[in-house]
Amino acid sequence: MKHRARKRFGQNFLIDERVIQRIVDVINPKDDQLLLEIGPGRAALTAPLAASGVELHLIELDRDLVAFLAARFKDNPNLFLHQADALAVDFSRLTGNRPFRLVGNLPYNISTPLLFHVLQWNNLIIDMHFMLQQEVVNRMAAEPGSKAWGRLSIMCQYFCRVTSLFIVPAESFSPAPRVQSAIVRLVPHREPPVRIDSMPAFERLVSQAFSMRRKTLRNCMRGLIEAEQIEAAGIDPSVRPETLNLQQFAKLSNLIEG
Repeated sequence: MKHRARKRFGQNFLIDERVIQRIVDVINPKDDQLLLEIGPGRAALTAPLAASGVELHLIELDRDLVAFLAARFKDNPNLFLHQADALAVDFSRLTGNRPFRLVGNLPYNISTPLLFHVLQWNNLIIDMHFMLQQEVVNRMAAEPGSKAWGRLSIMCQYFCRVTSLFIVPAESFSPAPRVQSAIVRLVPHREPPVRIDSMPAFERLVSQAFSMRRKTLRNCMRGLIEAEQIEAAGIDPSVRPETLNLQQFAKLSNLIEG
């Protein structure tokens, strides 16, 4: 198919057959599963996924690609095409509240808000396999104390077990992006790893902490929680936010809510 990648959609099409097969192998689709693919593009992943016999739903915004996909897979009764912005999709409505798996080569320009959007349905999601900018995957899988540890790490790891699988080099795409990519697997926790009394309070605290990550907790938490409260929770108010783990952020959040 001749289709010029559109910058406004963040399009970079996967063309390396070995990488495509490796991704399909780690997804390991089964014919009794419901699978959603975000941004199928020119069907590099779609074709082998559809051939597995899964019930496959495609979410594509580019109307030219929608027309191409509709023509290519018109004879597949298990494939359903949705022209939609993934950031606006209600995944529970689309799937009829059935458990589903999610895959996609996510546009780099909307990858982080898209991740936060899909995590709303973590109770229905079996697992997710995404191609993302390597830097984003590093942040998702980061550990406390590292430079990559931040809001994205904490929110992803509260909802999911995060595993960085392998790197995809830039030359595997057309056009080649200026960055390396990576495949990440997210498996939602069936039981939360920590107790959080108020998710809005937790999100507010984490967001404020990392908006001033070079400052101490005493300074960056000002207006939310006092230094004395931080100390009473067994945390040194003179440390930086990047040194705190998920459990410590949950403890501070619950203090605010209390």
